[in-house]
Amino acid sequence: MGWYEDDDLWVGFAEVMFPPRRAAEAEQVVATSPLFKVTAGDRVLDLACGPATHLVPLARRGAVVTGVDLSEAMLARARQACEQAGVDARLVRADMREHVEPDSYDLVINMYTSFGYFTDPGENLAVLRNAHASLTPGGRLLVDVLGKEVFAGWVGRTQAVDVGGGTVFMRDTVLDDWTRLRSDWTWVRGDEVRRTSLYSTLYSAAELRALFEAAGFADVECFGDFDASPYDNHARRLIVRGTRA
Repeated sequence: MGWYEDDDLWVGFAEVMFPPRRAAEAEQVVATSPLFKVTAGDRVLDLACGPATHLVPLARRGAVVTGVDLSEAMLARARQACEQAGVDARLVRADMREHVEPDSYDLVINMYTSFGYFTDPGENLAVLRNAHASLTPGGRLLVDVLGKEVFAGWVGRTQAVDVGGGTVFMRDTVLDDWTRLRSDWTWVRGDEVRRTSLYSTLYSAAELRALFEAAGFADVECFGDFDASPYDNHARRLIVRGTRA
């Protein structure tokens, strides 16, 4: 079983992965980012949607939204979030390596480094190919990750984050000649200690651009933040956008 298939992880570390500020940040990004521009009636697919962090603000702007996630626990949280916000969303439990809905969406998004989970590079490419097939001609795919160039600036430093009456200590280790990453998390809360490790593929801008092109995308662009700023030495994220021709 891959680490991403463990619902105990998503439930146990939900406060770390999805703090309340994330929903506020997503609301702001959807409202202001030129990369998220949608009009009423646009069909949007969020791959690895989690607790509907982006689905809710997209639906509020009139998009017809679908969220796909492998975790039933996250989908349950997504349903609750949509109900509380008073928005409609179609939620599907599926593996993004397999989920395809041909010619169905104007925009597909994959946020918060939810891309690159899989050890086999061919499986990560399959995710992009599925997204390409699910888009209508002219539709866009938006992938948000922590680029290798950005990550290199601070890797190796232990981080401590105060969450839910405890502290989570995070340490990252680069593996396999800078192609893979292991993130070790230790949550200490009173006498309770909880540990987990997450693995992902590291991509540079050039590598992820090439993967988009191998999946069939045209007009592939790399950005350093959601304001569409360039991917340069000031970048905070690596955001790649491709279009289905």
